[in-house]
Amino acid sequence: MRVTDGPGPQRAGADLVRGLCEYLDASPSPFHAVHAATAALAEAGFTVLEESAPFPAAPGRYAVVRGGSLVAFSTEHAPDPATPFRVVGAHTDSPNLRIKPQPDHARAGWQLLGVEVYGGPLLNSWLDRDLGLSGRVAVRDGSRAMPVLLHLDEPLLRVSQLAVHLDRQVNSEGLRLNPQQHLAPHWGLGRAPADFRAFLADCVQVRPEDVLAWDVMAHDLTPARLVGRDQDLVASARLDNQATCYAGVQALLRAVEDPADGVVPVLVLFDHEEVGSTSERGAQSTFLPATLERAVLARGGDRGGYLQALAGSVIASGDMAHATHPHYADRHEPEHQVRMNGGPVLKVNAQLRYATDALGAAAFRLACEQAQVPVQTFVTRTDLPCGSTVGPMTSALTGASTVDFGAPTLSMHSTRELAGAADQVMYAAALAAFLSPAG
Repeated sequence: MRVTDGPGPQRAGADLVRGLCEYLDASPSPFHAVHAATAALAEAGFTVLEESAPFPAAPGRYAVVRGGSLVAFSTEHAPDPATPFRVVGAHTDSPNLRIKPQPDHARAGWQLLGVEVYGGPLLNSWLDRDLGLSGRVAVRDGSRAMPVLLHLDEPLLRVSQLAVHLDRQVNSEGLRLNPQQHLAPHWGLGRAPADFRAFLADCVQVRPEDVLAWDVMAHDLTPARLVGRDQDLVASARLDNQATCYAGVQALLRAVEDPADGVVPVLVLFDHEEVGSTSERGAQSTFLPATLERAVLARGGDRGGYLQALAGSVIASGDMAHATHPHYADRHEPEHQVRMNGGPVLKVNAQLRYATDALGAAAFRLACEQAQVPVQTFVTRTDLPCGSTVGPMTSALTGASTVDFGAPTLSMHSTRELAGAADQVMYAAALAAFLSPAG
């Protein structure tokens, strides 16, 4: 797939892939991912609600933002408060290096920044890359704190690998990295530590003493782009899981323009999935169920109506899936090979690391049939541990039937991942059909 492909569906698909690349480049942190998603929803008439204020009773398109998380929904075609929900879920965060509260130190004439490893990245993929900084900074606003987004697409940081001349066994025995000792980026020369707080203050144009705290992380500066002989692949940072975030936003936008009777379409983007989801805005929080219940109560429903709505609801939990790796095909279940550009992937695990059951899988297969896209199935090898998603958590908190799915990916949790361009088009189409089921 080339972004210059001809008219009609090909052009629409090329536009979607181009939009995904732009979204990825604009979203180096969960806060930016939500900001970009909210901007797209606002253009389509969604109103951002304040959680501290009453929800409106009037039908409409609404969104709620909590840090790096978002819930968006439309009640335009749901006069009954007990109308079931159709929910697409994803997560905004990706493994990375996060700046410590007191990061400044110096060693051997280099000024370094202390970092914590966030999630489970492929650590070697962070070496020898030009890194920027992004996230949010809490600054003093009178007697209160105000968050300010930070996005520095400049080559500020670098984690340099030891030369092969000084590590002769690296190619035969593998690279071993101690996160404390070997991952602190250098960002200047000098025997005295630099002042990260003062640097941030200058970036957000406040006094150093008014920088109260920060959630700042490093990000790779290489832009998202189409690669491969036929440009049929997308290479980028944070495909896991911002590709699903983007597909979910596009699906919701389509669903509200071509709505189905009898469902309330919902998009939820959670932060903190990569570190367990236990936070005020993670999938184990009350963010989603509380928002859904308030949407029912605002329209004149009651607790019973909310529980009735959940009983008829279905949740699709999206997280990127492992494509079969040509160099390591033996690491994959032989009867469940996953092809790049082969379509969305149902994810199944008997230990409930994925929430998919037969009814959830059926709902997703019907959506793919409606969208006229193929379906693949991922099952991990029985002798290997399986990862997990936000699906089991949202299923447990809501009691709603849930299905886990994804789009094929290689190099998951690397600084730079790989996915299929055509898969992104099929992904968004399947999710749009899920949010707006026929019949």
